[in-house]
Amino acid sequence: MKAVVVTKPGKPEVLQIEERNTPVPAAHEVLIRVRAAGVNRPDLAQRVGKYPAPDGVPADIPGLEVSGTIEALGETVKNWEIGDQVCALIAGGGYAEYAVAPASQCLTIPEGVSLEEAASLPETFFTVWNNMFYKGHFQAGDKVLVHGGSSGIGVAAIQMITALDGIVFTTAGTEEKCRICEHLGARIAVNYRKDDFEEKIREQTGSDGIDIILDMVGGAYTLKNIRLLANKGRLIMINAMQNKIGEVDLIRVMKKELVLTGSTLRPKSIAYKGQLATQLMGQIWPLFPDRIKPLVHTAFPLAEAYRAHELMESSTHIGKILLFA
Repeated sequence: MKAVVVTKPGKPEVLQIEERNTPVPAAHEVLIRVRAAGVNRPDLAQRVGKYPAPDGVPADIPGLEVSGTIEALGETVKNWEIGDQVCALIAGGGYAEYAVAPASQCLTIPEGVSLEEAASLPETFFTVWNNMFYKGHFQAGDKVLVHGGSSGIGVAAIQMITALDGIVFTTAGTEEKCRICEHLGARIAVNYRKDDFEEKIREQTGSDGIDIILDMVGGAYTLKNIRLLANKGRLIMINAMQNKIGEVDLIRVMKKELVLTGSTLRPKSIAYKGQLATQLMGQIWPLFPDRIKPLVHTAFPLAEAYRAHELMESSTHIGKILLFA
């Protein structure tokens, strides 16, 4: 099979097409003929050598989510059949014509979503569900601030929270991105390049504050986030794109009884991710296509994976970037 390989740590051009053996599914896995693979920020970190693949997946083939058709089943797999169309969360190896996935991490294609578009769903929807609902204890009526609203995770979070009767505020880097976030359901989107998001959001919330903040920026955002949180609010970190070091007002944390937490999805167990998959299909998948829709910015063939990485590094995209196998 053809696969995109990180030939050495470096810039996007280190991504090259190579011939590799088609993987063989383990007892609990399925083999997927990949139609499309999602591109995510951890792929970029893996490319430059900052986020190595875990044991059990190809060390040099990025890719954390795919969609396609099941072509083979592991001997203990009972809930899928050859020929089923699925999307799947995987720990690596998605930038290829074939990939293996734990059967429990496969999901059906939601109604109204094409097989290609479905590749944009697993990484972002698993991440948002895990952090907003498992760790954030979201409830209807909560006021939520989502940073990076035009990113893949941001687009998923805005739609999921709005569909479940939350109130979303968000930040984005251009006026166009802000308007799209508002179209997706955000009450207000603040252009952080032009305005102080803390000031603008406080104008909307007054003294009530924000119940949950989903932050992928870190750095200088941390103290602003803490000041914006309501009593017993939750700050959930899922990345630190600006800086991994941020100032924390510990007295404010104590007085307001705040929870500061975070997570990474890739190292979680198959059993844990399988629970998330079951919950997504039960509670979020029925909301397609009326309340939730995928937003794909563009797609590239596997041989142009370097262009996909260049685009993601530019941060000019809105929604997800895909590779077509």
